[in-house]
Amino acid sequence: MDLIEQLEREATSEVQAADSTATLRELEIKFLGKSGLYTGLLRQIGQLPAEEKPKFGAKVNEAKARLQAMIEERSADLKSGERSAQFEAERIDVTMPGRPLRVGYEHVLQLTTNKIKRVLGGMGFVYKESPELEEFRYNFDALNYPPDHPAMDEQDTFYVDDQYVLRTQCTDLQGRTFETSRPPLRVFTVGRTYRNEAVDRTHSHTFHQVDCFMVDEGISMAHLKGTLGAFARAMFGDDVKIRFRPDFFPFVEPGVDYAISTPKLFNGRWVELGGAGLIHPNILENYGIDTERYSGFAFGLGVERIPMMAYGVDDLRQFLENDLRFLEQFRAMA
Repeated sequence: MDLIEQLEREATSEVQAADSTATLRELEIKFLGKSGLYTGLLRQIGQLPAEEKPKFGAKVNEAKARLQAMIEERSADLKSGERSAQFEAERIDVTMPGRPLRVGYEHVLQLTTNKIKRVLGGMGFVYKESPELEEFRYNFDALNYPPDHPAMDEQDTFYVDDQYVLRTQCTDLQGRTFETSRPPLRVFTVGRTYRNEAVDRTHSHTFHQVDCFMVDEGISMAHLKGTLGAFARAMFGDDVKIRFRPDFFPFVEPGVDYAISTPKLFNGRWVELGGAGLIHPNILENYGIDTERYSGFAFGLGVERIPMMAYGVDDLRQFLENDLRFLEQFRAMA
């Protein structure tokens, strides 16, 4: 019986000294588990005389019951204290100001696109979109590209199959518009385009383009130059000048490249901005538009070129590399 009393004193002391529910659980296993110390005592019954076995077993079970009750009581006290400590650690001061949320901002190319839309929209042009995965006929055939013409080499693109390509230019919108609408027309679009090009500081396989065209009675190169002048001044400042030089594009006749000059950029040097011209009569006639009555102009340019010129960016690749050190410089534009 001395063994039972000694074990009970030891168990009582350790349970009362336990400072956490985890420690208490370890003590419960130590004394009351399947391999615990009280179970070990019960295994000794077989060594006792027959008349002492019932009394010994009863004593052990009574001690186990007292210890179990003590553990449960101690556990309740410890859990209450632990909950209070947890609540205190997780206490929230509702009077404190909240943490500011991280708010995103638009990419510099999106900001430039927004400005282009505001400018051309304010000039009476209607914004439309066409698919990036385009039919070959809209990307080339509808734009007066003869088969095997050298101009096709400059617009080598990614072919999905013989019918579909990733568009090389947003000018593909012309054919889609002429199929469903009649003059007078003022239309523009801004979108992603693709060409099979080696990537370097000034070239990329993926870039963004503005394309704008107008068809009405009596449209001439004077209307084109006036429109481009107004567009350039809105984008780069009131002191911008426009220059035309002859160039070839299959979808315009005559065709020009146009450059701008302003004291604010490149010390006033002329910088090419894009290509333009009067819409080729073949295109209008293919869509049943009377070229004796109607004529039109079209122009296009790369969206990336605008912030490159405006902010002195010398590497086209930076726009698509997602480097926040670069992109955050334009946060103030938002």
